Amino acid sequence: MVDLSSIARSAPVAPSVRSAPPDGRVTVRTLIMIRWIAITGQVLTVLIVHFLLRYLMPIGPVLAAILASVLLNLVVIAERGTRFRLSDRDAALYLGYDSLQLALLLYLTGGLANPFAILLLAPLTIGAAILSRPNVVIVTAINQVSLTVLALWHFPLPWPEQEPVLPPLYSFGVWMALSMTSVLIAVYVFRVAQEARRISDALAASQVALAREQRLSALGGLAAAAAHELGTPLGTIYLVATELARDLPPDSPLGEDVALLASQSQRCREILAELARKPEADGGIPFERMTPSALIEAAAGAHRSGGHIELAVVELPAEGSPPPVIRRSPEIIHGLGNLLQNALQFAQHRVTVEIAWDALTITVTVADDGPGFPPNLLNRIGEPYLSSRADRAGHMGLGIFIAQTLLERTGGRVDFGNNRSGGARVVVVWQRDTLDANG
Repeated sequence: MVDLSSIARSAPVAPSVRSAPPDGRVTVRTLIMIRWIAITGQVLTVLIVHFLLRYLMPIGPVLAAILASVLLNLVVIAERGTRFRLSDRDAALYLGYDSLQLALLLYLTGGLANPFAILLLAPLTIGAAILSRPNVVIVTAINQVSLTVLALWHFPLPWPEQEPVLPPLYSFGVWMALSMTSVLIAVYVFRVAQEARRISDALAASQVALAREQRLSALGGLAAAAAHELGTPLGTIYLVATELARDLPPDSPLGEDVALLASQSQRCREILAELARKPEADGGIPFERMTPSALIEAAAGAHRSGGHIELAVVELPAEGSPPPVIRRSPEIIHGLGNLLQNALQFAQHRVTVEIAWDALTITVTVADDGPGFPPNLLNRIGEPYLSSRADRAGHMGLGIFIAQTLLERTGGRVDFGNNRSGGARVVVVWQRDTLDANG
């Protein structure tokens, strides 16, 4: 008989998204477009201030700094195109250049007294959203150094008359405000973007896990189709072989071969019949409909290590309530499998699964006698990459998140807690009419 669980265990598993490098988060096109917008704004500002409002400034060096950005854009487009994804280091270099170019323009036009000094926060904000932590620190440091240099050294602001002298305390306040704001923006935007990336990566891992279960379910359908399609030709082979065996003389040298052919074809028929065997009322693919206990056994099958941990399944039906028949679902199989795997990993001796049902609900409770969930993390259980069991960091990362996501997709509600006697407890509750195939 085909061992489907061995195929499931040998199926490729999604790589850990936590170890994925942060490269490729932004394309050249995005940063080029942002730089074109900045160049357009800089050119318009310089033309209006210098030629329309008649404010004097070192127009040559200012236009040269803007032209450098234009040339850089054109060179990048010519060498790489616009669809190339930048590595984390290259994106940091791009944004570092933008910060320095803008700092140079401000140095030539009044330093922090220039109202456009706040634009120094723009490259930092973009970097905090797309870069890794080390490169965010580097871009923030470039920003801080630029602010400090501009506060101490700069060309005078191009006033039409004598430049007003700002009190040193006011200048220090402007520097302090921009410095603190840049750090706040860097920290806040980086944390928000990092959390969004983690959720996105974890959801992608959930989809990979679900696809794996769906492939396994499809394999069961393929086995049923094979049993149905091969049954008739194997029956014909067996019939012909038995007729040949009957017609051959007893001393025929072919008798042994014909008997072997008949026995092997009969064995193939028995294997296919075993694959296709199911209750007559069920219909569909093998094991498409399952009792609650069979569902738990199917979910736990791939996670039994043959060790010393006992897995006990207890049914607690309400009086007068018939047992539900649950249609096999990849989401339920994989979701409960993750919960059972976690319980088996942390249990000391025993994992108990209680299955209760009444006319309205179906409840599955997974309890172990391990260390339990840390109380300070109970309200955060289910978040991706949360290590929530003592001395087992890393085991409570994506597993619980994937389980909760998949089970909630089937209409279940997942609650986490600890037993009074110790150990973790996870309760999954469905409305009966959403699972019961006889409902």
